[in-house]
Amino acid sequence: MKFETIKRVILAAIMLPFVFMLIEGVVVIRASVNQYRDLEKDRQFADVLARGGSIAATEILSEIGATRLYLAHPSSKTAADMQKSRVTLDDERLAFYASLPSRDTLDEGLAEELSILSLAYSRIVAARSAVDQGRYVGSDPGSIYWYAALKQLAVVDALSPLISDPVLLEKSNQLMGIMLTYYGERLITGIGGRYLDQGVSARFPVELFVQGKVMIGEGMDHMVFHSAAPIVRDIVAYLGRRDQVKANAITDAILAGSRPTPAVSDVWAAAQSERMTFLQQKMIEAARDIHETGENFLTRSHLHLTRILALCAGLLILATLVMVLAARGLRLIDRLSRDRETLVGELRNAAQTDLLTGLYNRRGFEFAASALLTQAEHGSRWISVVLFDLDHFKKINDINGHDAGDAVLRHVAGVARQNFRSFDLLVRHGGEEFLALLPDSTPDDAAIVAERVRLAIEAAEIPLESGEVLKVTASFGCAGRANEAANRNFEDLVKRADLSLYAAKASGRNCVVSGPVVPAQEERRKTASGGGFDSRI
Repeated sequence: MKFETIKRVILAAIMLPFVFMLIEGVVVIRASVNQYRDLEKDRQFADVLARGGSIAATEILSEIGATRLYLAHPSSKTAADMQKSRVTLDDERLAFYASLPSRDTLDEGLAEELSILSLAYSRIVAARSAVDQGRYVGSDPGSIYWYAALKQLAVVDALSPLISDPVLLEKSNQLMGIMLTYYGERLITGIGGRYLDQGVSARFPVELFVQGKVMIGEGMDHMVFHSAAPIVRDIVAYLGRRDQVKANAITDAILAGSRPTPAVSDVWAAAQSERMTFLQQKMIEAARDIHETGENFLTRSHLHLTRILALCAGLLILATLVMVLAARGLRLIDRLSRDRETLVGELRNAAQTDLLTGLYNRRGFEFAASALLTQAEHGSRWISVVLFDLDHFKKINDINGHDAGDAVLRHVAGVARQNFRSFDLLVRHGGEEFLALLPDSTPDDAAIVAERVRLAIEAAEIPLESGEVLKVTASFGCAGRANEAANRNFEDLVKRADLSLYAAKASGRNCVVSGPVVPAQEERRKTASGGGFDSRI
């Protein structure tokens, strides 16, 4: 497998699991963000419910009571109490509106109920001004406060569909049920009490009485059918007491047109007053419970936010770690690739290089010579060969040993490399024989270079491990021809250089002999007649 393929496989093995983990992390973070938003929204709704319930259960009723007491007994004290109740209601109203979500997040129903509630509170402000001006002497502004309380209940009821948490939704139904039951009982008590205080000829307000009964029924439905909480069980148990059952029977009798005796009326009024006090207390408890639930949502939302931040930090750390590992992996692959290329290059050089002298061997020379001749076609008109070997080399091995012979070969190769031209191709041709291919050189040029090398070898002193110093000589044969693209073979050139080398040995060795120049046409005829590549190359 190629290293590039391995790199892609390793990179995919690192990145694919990370991508899947990243997608899973994003999904988890998105779910946590949605949960956080739901918790924040429900916490805000819990605050709104608690404040709205507190206003309906406490502040509006407190101002009604303080206003009626002032109208019945005007004094500085009752006036101060009335002003105090007004300030309390106004503060709670401001806090209630401040706790509401932004208008663009509310549905049309809730937005409409809030507009109606604002109008109801504006009527309370007008009623306050009328009371201060003495225009309510002998009358009761309770219906205005009653209307505002009902609208406050409507807002609380409209919030329920927007709640996501089932626990908060259950507590919202509890609060709504208790408030409906309370205001229904309050309507029946107020209407019934005024009816019983009037004479026999008084007209019974059936519609208002029925409205109170309907509100009680709706309130009990909200509690009984939507919740089984302890507070609901307490209310059901309370209403099942004997005195409360008896009061319900008297209420039904009044609704049927019966007028109870004063003693029965007193019993009924006392039971109703006790019932309203009990229900008001339960409203306050339910509103406080919702407020505590909102505080719990706040804690949970903070935990979710911490979880989101931790997940984001974890993903960031994971991404950094994966990137670091991927970078290190790629660097490791690149290093292995470079090491592999270096190793392949060394192996290739080893396959093409003579290990003793460091020169090309025959295999390496074939590739290098082919490339050199192809390149020389475009810039050279001549090509020459110099073939040389050491004189009496067998005696050196026989007398000094093969180690000394190897040292001589290495030293002679170094001298030849230094004295041939940098672009000449030098090869160990076999044993003590060397061959040089000289591009862009005539036979005379080759002879001049060969003579320089011969003199350098003759002058060289070769130290041996034994401490002795050897001096050797070499015989050189040169041959050349014109270089043409139509003829890239130089077998005959090597053979003629070999003949020249034999002539040099026959002439007494340690000399250079250059053969005659062969025309290109004659050389092509020799090649066509069956001349092959020298088996020694």
